Amino acid sequence: MGGSVTDYDRFSWTVLLPVKVLARAKSRLAVLAGDRRRELALALASDTVSAVVACPEVARVIVVTSDPVAGPRLAALGARILAEAAGGPAGLAPERADGRQRALNAALRQGAAAAVRQWPGTGLAALTADLPALRPAELAVALRVAGRPGSAAGLGPGAAFVPDAAGVGTTLYAARPGGDFRPMFGGASRARHADAGALELALEGIDGLRQDVDTPDDLRAAVTLGVGPRTAEVAAELLADA
Repeated sequence: MGGSVTDYDRFSWTVLLPVKVLARAKSRLAVLAGDRRRELALALASDTVSAVVACPEVARVIVVTSDPVAGPRLAALGARILAEAAGGPAGLAPERADGRQRALNAALRQGAAAAVRQWPGTGLAALTADLPALRPAELAVALRVAGRPGSAAGLGPGAAFVPDAAGVGTTLYAARPGGDFRPMFGGASRARHADAGALELALEGIDGLRQDVDTPDDLRAAVTLGVGPRTAEVAAELLADA
């Protein structure tokens, strides 16, 4: 990682990425990937982590996961691995959308709490782990803007977010030190983050940061932008047969 102190303010960024158990990840890609869905999900996460690790604004990367394969693979790329708390959200089945969303955000809050304990005063940024076209410079631009004093609606320490390419979800949610870290990923999270007072970052030149991959068309769009080597290898084979 390129450095722990930013040019615009004296704090470091900790980036948190939740990674599902690979057997349950990316169900909407099953129509394309079939029994290679786990391989594709790991490739997406690996290329995302590699880009984040290379970002000069990021001091550390924490992956929250309970997957026995993804953890070691992503650790080898420079991420710190935090075992996801067992049990999940009480009372909600993991196969339900609301249960998945609560589990995802609970994992992010778990990672944030661990980061603040170990590195007091760190900025916290939650990032989806399916951004294979992400460039380190794109993330750097977004974190610099999110880190400016008063960036969240002029209210001082606060939160900002980047919407996905579809304009419905969120790919990045960032809170300055002292800000209220309230990730609301899943489904129509763009509206939820905005309604909660987070500032939407309308930035140009960050297409890779916005292009998450949930469907075959998303994968094609990411490949057009230019994906990392692991995704490129798997996608080339899958899309050639599609």
